[in-house]
Amino acid sequence: MMNESMRLLQNVLIWAIPILFAVTVHEVAHGWVASKLGDKTALLMGRITLNPFKHIDLIGTIIVPLVFLMVGGFIFGWAKPVPVDWRNLRNPRRDMALVAVAGPIANLIMVFIWACVAKISMLISDSGVGPAKAFVYMGLAGISINIMLMILNLIPIPPLDGSRVLASFLSRKWAMQFDKIEPFGFMILVLLIFSGLLMFVLSPIYEGVQTFFYTIFAI
Repeated sequence: MMNESMRLLQNVLIWAIPILFAVTVHEVAHGWVASKLGDKTALLMGRITLNPFKHIDLIGTIIVPLVFLMVGGFIFGWAKPVPVDWRNLRNPRRDMALVAVAGPIANLIMVFIWACVAKISMLISDSGVGPAKAFVYMGLAGISINIMLMILNLIPIPPLDGSRVLASFLSRKWAMQFDKIEPFGFMILVLLIFSGLLMFVLSPIYEGVQTFFYTIFAI
């Protein structure tokens, strides 16, 4: 029992920082791009900040990742959505897609950063510096969570980012019909997760992206 508790504590310590940064930077990216395209809502509310306490959602940032750490399998989470008023954007239909895709792009950039952390830590660890090994695992966790958030958010199910991108390409009539799915989006996502269908679809993509980064960084 003690070993299981210690293992869980180690996993929490390794995953905590990557998860916090993954969801925080994702949301900041939405707000930052929106501010550049005309909507200052997030900026005025103090949400364009890397302070994770401004973005933490009790369920999505803490409870859900902790549950997945305990049961195993893939890990994901979310932060409090950054407020965006589409009416303030200079070109709402186009800019909606740009704001939405900013989140997954931010996660992709963080995959590069965490891959660098993992690689540098591996080199330091090989030279005999013990604590560096913890940063190797943290770097690998950062790669994993950011790849998962990136591909998960690109799914075209409201309110995920992919749905905003898709809606911007639909006619106004069809976009309005499509947006009606949003109240049921979370339930659809939960059903896909627990049915195993979501991982069946995403696993090959996740593994392909992970293998690409592991290869180019020789991890």
